[in-house]
Amino acid sequence: MPTPIRFFAFAAPSRFYTLSGRLLPGLWAAAVLFALAGLYVGFLVAPTDATQGEAYRIIFIHVPAAWMSMLLYLVMAGWAVVGWTMNARLASMVARAIAPTGAMFTFLALWTGALWGKPTWGTWWVWDARLTSELILLFLYAGYMALTESIDDVRRGDHAGALLVLIGAINVPIIYFSVRWWNTLHQGTTISVTAAPRMADTMLNALLLMAAACWAYAFAVVFQRTRAIVLEREGEAEWVAKLGRQSREVSA
Repeated sequence: MPTPIRFFAFAAPSRFYTLSGRLLPGLWAAAVLFALAGLYVGFLVAPTDATQGEAYRIIFIHVPAAWMSMLLYLVMAGWAVVGWTMNARLASMVARAIAPTGAMFTFLALWTGALWGKPTWGTWWVWDARLTSELILLFLYAGYMALTESIDDVRRGDHAGALLVLIGAINVPIIYFSVRWWNTLHQGTTISVTAAPRMADTMLNALLLMAAACWAYAFAVVFQRTRAIVLEREGEAEWVAKLGRQSREVSA
């Protein structure tokens, strides 16, 4: 009889720590390789845009960063709510580990958007619906991190943070649909699941390669940060003490 799949086999912090340690080298390698390929295709192979000229190439960083900023917030909210409702320690740790990476991608999206907006719109910033809602997203990330770190009891901090991100999740569809709901300067969707991409194949390939690089980077850095949080919170556990003894034996 086949062994049933144990979906929650790695829900224990100790098992997650072991698995993530094995995955990290491959994830970092994938992030570097995808990034190098994406930057090469995007900046050296893809043709010049007929309307925006060379300035459009910022999309190969801006668009994946914007995608990741929204996606990571939803993933963070999901793990935070799982940790809150199911009292799952690891889920709350993952949520905390995601927040700085999500904030970084949000800041990167806003910064590269400003670099793109100056030659395209003639200004660094406008209170456009999408730009404003993306800025609110950055504040939500910062608010979550500040709230969870300001509460000494980590479980109470996890629960308070989960409530905040759950309420803030309504901002993500506002970001995504803002160009449809309001008359904005920001251009509409270039890639859609229901229509053919409105760009050359080379441009699309570069965009997808950079998106893959961002995915791999996000997994790697979140796993690495989660491992640090696990060690911090599980410091009194026997498996952590055993891990420390093994490390000392290896170094000796």
